[in-house]
Amino acid sequence: MSRPLRIAVPRGALFGETLDLLDRLGIDTGEVRSNDRRLLFAEVGVVTMRPSDVPTYVEAGAADLGITGKDVLTEQAERDVYELLDLAYGDCRMVLATIEGPDPSTEALRRLGVMRVATKYPRTATAFFEVTGRQAEIVEVKGSVELAPLTGLADAIVDLTATGTTLRENGLTIREELFSSTARLIANPVAHKLRAEEVDAVVAALR
Repeated sequence: MSRPLRIAVPRGALFGETLDLLDRLGIDTGEVRSNDRRLLFAEVGVVTMRPSDVPTYVEAGAADLGITGKDVLTEQAERDVYELLDLAYGDCRMVLATIEGPDPSTEALRRLGVMRVATKYPRTATAFFEVTGRQAEIVEVKGSVELAPLTGLADAIVDLTATGTTLRENGLTIREELFSSTARLIANPVAHKLRAEEVDAVVAALR
């Protein structure tokens, strides 16, 4: 008998709602919920990881299906995975933000012809500014990106926000919205073909 479909599940903000979703599919997530350190739950076909790692595991076939945010898929657009379904939870927005008051990024463009933008999503930001025809120097940061405009590292940031509260608490304001991000179901192309009946059943149940 073949093993059950293996699903890559993101830890973090999407974790709880994703496990609720798996419960509704008839997958017992009790052990996943009760064990914070264990990562692989082969008996129920679940492997947990950082959201940004989900496309890597799915592309390589280490997981047949995966759930992660649209922000991750946009940043990793080169990954060979199939996006099957918008799961309509984990609502966030990818935004361009600056300090409050006169827009320093616009001023930088006017004076210098280029703005400096800090982000955890360098490919997403680069593509956005190319499409909109603006020159931007992208500075990749790993930690709290809100710090960049406050210290003069950057004129603006591109970041993901759910409510905007952290931005407001740090004196930042949203200038533009790049796109909305929700949880998405993705599939490995080979699994999508060879285990089509099982994958289609999951998609149908989620719909």
